[in-house]
Amino acid sequence: MEKRGSSQLIDMLEDQFYIYKKEVDWSALREGFSIPVSTQIVFQEKIKSYIKRGEKRDINIILDNHTYQVKLINQIFDEAKYPGHSDIVQIRYSPQSPFVIKLREIFKTSMDYLKEKRISNRVTKLPRERREYIVLYTTQHENTFFLDHITNSDSNQIRKVISGMREEDFEFESNYKKIDDSARIEAKQQVIKIRRLDKAVGESLKLFYNYKCQICGVNFSERHNCYIVEAHHIESFVSTMNNNANNIIVLCPCHHRIMHKANPIFDKRKFIFTYPNGFEENLILNKHL
Repeated sequence: MEKRGSSQLIDMLEDQFYIYKKEVDWSALREGFSIPVSTQIVFQEKIKSYIKRGEKRDINIILDNHTYQVKLINQIFDEAKYPGHSDIVQIRYSPQSPFVIKLREIFKTSMDYLKEKRISNRVTKLPRERREYIVLYTTQHENTFFLDHITNSDSNQIRKVISGMREEDFEFESNYKKIDDSARIEAKQQVIKIRRLDKAVGESLKLFYNYKCQICGVNFSERHNCYIVEAHHIESFVSTMNNNANNIIVLCPCHHRIMHKANPIFDKRKFIFTYPNGFEENLILNKHL
């Protein structure tokens, strides 16, 4: 385990790119977790040049200013049976490793709850109101990743900060503003953490859809040579605190404004928005919901 200076850490994180938001569960607090890579364009390219299917490699994870060594595994599978299947990538570690000990320290309430529940009914996940998260980002070094954590305490703090905020205002800041300078000092770190994640998930999806609106399919950057597509929460983030990728779609500014002004109802089975006047509009681009 290595500790890094603050200036060195800042340099390491300049080129962060979001990889995955993982809900804390029994497996993550003991031995590892899988990383879905189907929508992660940058991570897919990094994996192809870094580790082949069937290989494993030592990597570094920066967590709370310390560096820990774990294993990155690109699982082998029957490519003839599953042609075109995305890589199955996992991060693995020993149940008694310094990295796991640190995770259990950060997520102590989750670990205690899961240990208690597993004795009686083998529960491996937390209930919705107690969920906590691991967030993984790339760094400018291919063998080093940055891991952030969102605890239940973080979520409660950010919920207080955004209480009363309009969803349209929150999304504007997430799309265009790097940090929230108006946040109270005691909540500063939580605000930065949540906004960074929200913006990162949105930016990843924008790249995945090549900056095209999922409703009209238009990429205005091709016409005007600038990227103006925006991320939109299907269910209001200020109400649900849900910034998972399956609650975010990519829209052009016009459709984004319409969403907030008309407030249509979204059918998650048919992927159709129904407006108050009865008009229906479906997603013509959808590869992640």
